[in-house]
Amino acid sequence: MIGFQPYETFQLLIDSGGIDRANTLLVAACDAFTRRGKPHEIEVKQFEELATRLFPTAAPGARMKAAATLGYSEFLSPKLEQLVVANIGDDLLTYLADAPTLSEKTMIGIISTADTKVCAVLAARDDIPNVAMAKLFQLNSRRVYRALAENISIRPKGPYISALARSAQMDHKVARSLAQRDDFDTALLAPAFFDLAEEDRLQVIEAFALRKTPEAPIKRTLEQISLAKADLAKALMKLFMENRRPEVTRLLTQITGMDEVRCGQIAHDVSGAALFVILRAFGLSSQEGLKVIIHATSHEEDDRSQSLGVFARMFQNISADAMAFLLSSWREEVNLLDLNKPQYRPFAEETRRANRAKRITSDPVIAQAVSALERIGARRAS
Repeated sequence: MIGFQPYETFQLLIDSGGIDRANTLLVAACDAFTRRGKPHEIEVKQFEELATRLFPTAAPGARMKAAATLGYSEFLSPKLEQLVVANIGDDLLTYLADAPTLSEKTMIGIISTADTKVCAVLAARDDIPNVAMAKLFQLNSRRVYRALAENISIRPKGPYISALARSAQMDHKVARSLAQRDDFDTALLAPAFFDLAEEDRLQVIEAFALRKTPEAPIKRTLEQISLAKADLAKALMKLFMENRRPEVTRLLTQITGMDEVRCGQIAHDVSGAALFVILRAFGLSSQEGLKVIIHATSHEEDDRSQSLGVFARMFQNISADAMAFLLSSWREEVNLLDLNKPQYRPFAEETRRANRAKRITSDPVIAQAVSALERIGARRAS
């Protein structure tokens, strides 16, 4: 051998000492390679031959120690990475998470084992190449999809958006992770609406603001009932004032066609987000809808004005058709992924920070209306 002198020494020791010295030689060789600076290509080839010969002859403990040491090197070839992966034992997950680089070949080899616990660690890395990414998305694993949903270095696009949206319908942790992202269309989380926190539910609704939606199957039914929307508003307001939420559940079941469990969730949702969807889908205006919401919701006194301001703005910016489409998604009548079509995408992509800032409205007309509604609610409650 030529090149790095210690490799020649290791070769002589192997030839003269036999496998009894393999443990010491393997650990020493891996330590020497790790401590060395960037090696020449010839030296890497030499070390590959040496390591390939030593690893199989060493004891399990020595293999694990040597692999752990070698894993610290920033200059591993795919072949050396695979030796580390094959021999590092219980430290594999730590190695995959902390390794400065991993080759595409190594990643694909790991993904091919379909070990979801290991693949989930890979899915959290910020340097996943396209081929490996595609193979991760093909795995039917909640563990892997949770890691992908949390990985902000992955920009959801094309089929990956569809895959994440479908996963969110089945796994509330995926849905909650996606709801925190600025680069994911939260409208696609509508089927997971009731698994989300209150703030994230509002994000889902606001994703429909000033946005065209496909025709909702329930729209014709809603138009017929909306002829009596003033009576509907009065009935709901009376039931909420008297805290007769079981009767609200039955009424919602009758007019929406959804099952009683789902309608019960809406009737008992004191944040008002789910109720807003119903009210707006049936065509109620801001004035009518806020009267119902003020009696249905439960907020601290300091938060009430801000909360009502949020709903007032949503009544202005979100169409009845959009909420009818959202309601149809709860009834599993529409393909929510149709929203990915160009004609239904948001007019402008807004960051979460901007959305949150808009929730505190500065419109004096809305502020005045909210204040008046609060006074009405206080008088009726007393």
